[in-house]
Amino acid sequence: MDMQTRILIVDDDEGIRTLIGDYLARHGYETAVAEDPAAMRALLERENFDLIVLDVMMPREDGLSALRRLGAGAPPVIMLSAVGSDVDRIVGLEMGADDYLAKPCNPRELLARIRTVLRRRAVQDGKGASEEAPGPAGAGDAGSGDCLYFAGWRMDLGLRLLVDPAAQLIPLSDGEFRLLRAFAEHPRRVLTRDQLLDWSRGEDSEHYDRAIDVQLSRLRRKLSEGEGGGDIIRTVRNEGYLFVPAVTTGTPA
Repeated sequence: MDMQTRILIVDDDEGIRTLIGDYLARHGYETAVAEDPAAMRALLERENFDLIVLDVMMPREDGLSALRRLGAGAPPVIMLSAVGSDVDRIVGLEMGADDYLAKPCNPRELLARIRTVLRRRAVQDGKGASEEAPGPAGAGDAGSGDCLYFAGWRMDLGLRLLVDPAAQLIPLSDGEFRLLRAFAEHPRRVLTRDQLLDWSRGEDSEHYDRAIDVQLSRLRRKLSEGEGGGDIIRTVRNEGYLFVPAVTTGTPA
């Protein structure tokens, strides 16, 4: 029997905990709640969870401190932050948060982000896409869609995966994946920072004006860890950035 995916919601606001918990429960997830990081850690010691939704602004101990204390082997984390808290966003991404959303957030968007993070983690852990926890059907749920190919690399847009020429999976956060997609869909042309913001963040771009620099730095570092990925994104002085290789499209084998 397949087990339900378990989501832990950590927020000091009871109303938000209830709203998110009820919404996710209606879409097939098992949820638990914690009012602060101490309660979160107590639950993690007793129970297993597949993902944590973690608020940033909480009394006594904030979400960033809680994230830092999670350590290796912790579930993936999606952080919630007040609108305009750019510093928190940047620090959270640097500390390894899998995704970041502004509060108040649309529950449907949070659900989509959760499904994306869980799907990516399942593949990284060697599980098939069919093993993903239950949730609403949507784009990409039936399997991978088109792929982008460049310099021996494969970027699966359906499963949101990046594979290097040596067939090694390169783990990317949701923000890093969207940024790479923006580059790969506009290859061999100089892209300005504003263009990258528009294409990788859409309507959220105003909140990621500085966070995109962190995403870009992390993306380039991860590409350099793969085979032949050291010069895929080139800086063009005083102009922007250039995605160097040619890109082709196709369906996964």
